[in-house]
Amino acid sequence: MLKNWEINGTDGYLSTMPYLCILNKTGIIPMSKKAIILISFFVVLSAGFLGYAGFVIKGETGTFFGKDKLPHLGAPGHTVPGFSFTDQDGKTKAKADVEGKIYVSEFFFTTCTGICPKMNANMDKVYAKYKDKPDFLILSHTVDPEHDSVPVLKAYAAKHNADAKNWWFLTGDKKQLYRMARQGYLVDDGVYTGEEDFVHTQWFALVDKAGQIRGLYEGTKQQDVNRLITDIDRLMEE
Repeated sequence: MLKNWEINGTDGYLSTMPYLCILNKTGIIPMSKKAIILISFFVVLSAGFLGYAGFVIKGETGTFFGKDKLPHLGAPGHTVPGFSFTDQDGKTKAKADVEGKIYVSEFFFTTCTGICPKMNANMDKVYAKYKDKPDFLILSHTVDPEHDSVPVLKAYAAKHNADAKNWWFLTGDKKQLYRMARQGYLVDDGVYTGEEDFVHTQWFALVDKAGQIRGLYEGTKQQDVNRLITDIDRLMEE
């Protein structure tokens, strides 16, 4: 029994048995069985609708009240392949280290005077917003591993106030780096042509916790970087 309802100035009790009641100015009025059935029906219907809404929002595709899911880029089922690179602290980083994380991937080189400075100035803005998020990373891969050694990358990272715990500047085997750019992150459509081959791309790739690419953004364009930030927020809500 639900105690201490004020009814016409006196204490009263609202019994939940043997039938449901409602309260108005004149006291307690029993609800008819028909009313109870109708209310129960609408409660069940509402619960089902909300469950369906959650399914649509979290499903592979679809919209709900104008909220579109981010696409999955690449061939059906495409995910970022395995890798093994070295970061600015000399630590090995592999695919297992990014599992369950949302991250942004880019390709650059430290001696670049063209697009790279603008790209990483924009990446600074992304880093500033998410650097305290434990499930977020930035992976900056060099495309010039012969020059960009671990000490060189460490000095470059320091210029961007990048903490190695969540912004990795990576070096490694050139073929693997280029294969990741082209076949993994889809930021370059060229084909490896040997030692003279060179990747020079302005694209950022957004990767979800399952290793799927959910967006590509021109790192030199502020409007694209703004869209990237919006999409990171959306991924964090999925």
